[in-house]
Amino acid sequence: MLFTVKSSVANIYKKNNKKSEIITQILLGEKFITQSKFGKFYRGYRAYDKYKGFIETKNLYLDKRKKTHKIISKDCNLYTKPNIRYKTNKKIFFNSRISILNNTKNFIQTNVGWILKKNAKPINFKTKHFLDNIKLYLNTKYLWGGNSPKGLDCSALVQELLKFNNIYCPRDSKDQKKFFKKEITIKKIKKGDLLFWKGHVAIALNKKKLVHAFGPRKKVVIMGIKETIKKIYSKSKLPLLCIKRIKKL
Repeated sequence: MLFTVKSSVANIYKKNNKKSEIITQILLGEKFITQSKFGKFYRGYRAYDKYKGFIETKNLYLDKRKKTHKIISKDCNLYTKPNIRYKTNKKIFFNSRISILNNTKNFIQTNVGWILKKNAKPINFKTKHFLDNIKLYLNTKYLWGGNSPKGLDCSALVQELLKFNNIYCPRDSKDQKKFFKKEITIKKIKKGDLLFWKGHVAIALNKKKLVHAFGPRKKVVIMGIKETIKKIYSKSKLPLLCIKRIKKL
């Protein structure tokens, strides 16, 4: 059955247990297809990339309303009424999908509450380059399996940035490496190219710098390309495997 996520962000677990490994997350308004139920969990997969796992039933609901807009800010506050005096302690995050029920001059009413109009754009909106949104993630903490500005890992950073610009991208770095076919040499590297190691991916900002969610630094950081190659090899003995170019850019 096709469900919609009603939480700001929901964990997808490896097993039907909250103590199990978080393998990915799913954001407000995204779709999850259920296959079976195990107590308080559904087993199924995220509709966007077919990523399988278990999600708590409380995070899902049936919703036939089309999601017409997406959140463009790192996070935005929810209000109970279209007035800044009615701010709640709840937030929704970048790349969340919403339905618009009503609007005023400065606010729009979504299916989860009111938000400032400046925080949303139509679902087909995209920036000139997918890296234009990287500023929203800089210094975000590294979180294995995370997919939100509260915390994410290296491959989720790539996926979420591309997803915002309506470019499909698998969830895990090993699948991203297979999915993007065009391989280039380091001498020809340019903005937006993906650098792959075993179990890790980074994005080139230019010929000298890259950005990645880097476990040893515990956050999303900008580093030198040569510095990163040396650091990963010296710490883990992992060489740079390849550099791939995203053709749709």
